[in-house]
Amino acid sequence: MARGKQRMSNDNGTRIIPRRTPESAAMVASVKRAMAITPILNRLTFDDADEIRAMFSDLIGNRVDDSFSLIPPFYTTGGENIRVGRNVFINQNCTMYDLGGIDIADDVMIGPNVSIITSGHPVEPSRRRDFVIAKPIVIERNVWIAAGVTIIGGVTIGENSVVAAGSVVTGDILPNTLVGGNPARVIRSIGD
Repeated sequence: MARGKQRMSNDNGTRIIPRRTPESAAMVASVKRAMAITPILNRLTFDDADEIRAMFSDLIGNRVDDSFSLIPPFYTTGGENIRVGRNVFINQNCTMYDLGGIDIADDVMIGPNVSIITSGHPVEPSRRRDFVIAKPIVIERNVWIAAGVTIIGGVTIGENSVVAAGSVVTGDILPNTLVGGNPARVIRSIGD
């Protein structure tokens, strides 16, 4: 799926955004834009489904399908790098740091208090404030992400998989797999 501008990136989609550059200024402007939209979105109630879809569409810059469902509150750093398919459900209090791009396929369910974080900083203390590193996250079709999960940038969660509550996903998850823990590890294969 398409993403926002990616001027400084490599072949795996990683973006490096140095401090005090036009790219970092654009990132800050994106955060300010999201900070203006999300309080309005978060005042809506479960019965305001059409308005929620309209506000979320404005936030991400693309119209979501009528089957999309979100229960506020919802938080994001920008929004324009989030892509969602049909029949996607996002429960309360989710956070999506989308600078690296978040692609959510059809029929995905995301539980409450889930954090999907595509961006971070260098580990080295002397470089920690020099730039932001952002890596894409792909959530394939029919995935269920249970309550309290954290997903770190650069991973793909395979089709039909389940991420158990409270897990921290730091690596790719194969399709048809139940994973859990910190870091998330395979518990077993799943199927019909």
